[in-house]
Amino acid sequence: MKSTMIMLITAILITNLMMIMNMFLSKKTLLDREKSSPFECGFDPSSSPRIPFSLKFFLIAVIFLIFDIEIALLLPMMPTMVMSNIKQWMMTTIMFICILIIGLYHEWNQGGLNWAK
Repeated sequence: MKSTMIMLITAILITNLMMIMNMFLSKKTLLDREKSSPFECGFDPSSSPRIPFSLKFFLIAVIFLIFDIEIALLLPMMPTMVMSNIKQWMMTTIMFICILIIGLYHEWNQGGLNWAK
């Protein structure tokens, strides 16, 4: 127990020391105008270099990731059915699927699934 605590404290100290050293050694000037300006073959850019990001595509990507994780959580439920108590397995699965359906209804209600706008 004592050796575990010593190892934990040592790891925390080494991590903090490395982060502090990184902060002091990697000072960068953020006010350099030439580095922050866009480079386009030596000429001034003809259009805005920063295209506005569509928040709708970001929300679609986040919703896709959420549903992808939900599927990854649902897939192992079938093999575990054989090894567990069927009543407890059914209650857990039904509760999990109900939470997913409530989340889907909330997304639908908030307009997160209307992509035609």
